[in-house]
Amino acid sequence: MNLYQDIENYVPFNEQEACDKALMLDYIRKYPDYLDRTNQTGHFTASLWTVNKARTKTLMVYHKIYDSWAWIGGHADGDGDLRAVALRELAEETGVRNASLVGDGIFSLEILTVDGHVKRGKYVPSHLHLNVTYLAEADETETLVVNAEENKAVKWWTFDEALRASTEPWFVEHIYKKLIEKCTA
Repeated sequence: MNLYQDIENYVPFNEQEACDKALMLDYIRKYPDYLDRTNQTGHFTASLWTVNKARTKTLMVYHKIYDSWAWIGGHADGDGDLRAVALRELAEETGVRNASLVGDGIFSLEILTVDGHVKRGKYVPSHLHLNVTYLAEADETETLVVNAEENKAVKWWTFDEALRASTEPWFVEHIYKKLIEKCTA
């Protein structure tokens, strides 16, 4: 897997993705530690927009730090195979182990701001997540498990319910609506 090449080959869906793609490529060229959260300015993360096979529902977690329903994802922590990172995060955060990626490529790109917060008793300064999203399908009857360290709940939502459940307006307007549009087109 070559993350730089994958991002370079990705065709942006909209202006937000085009801008973020250019910044991500520049970031990789400038910062050798782009995959590691020791880079406190920003680092790569991977997310999954996980849908049921009918593509009518999405799987979300109630994230403790953000105090909101959110998609699934996490830090690369040095792993350049962001597909594997995303699937690992899905299993860790929800218990879902039988999801399959839809297609081989990137589904979406976004640079996300993260406010400063305390995690495991240590302050984490505000920074950027240079996020690569993949699309996955999963069986909505698979048993869900809450990762109590990070989340309060795990639930399948219809797309409209997911948009109403999230308390992060920027994510709803600029990310989740985009992901829904892309996976139902």
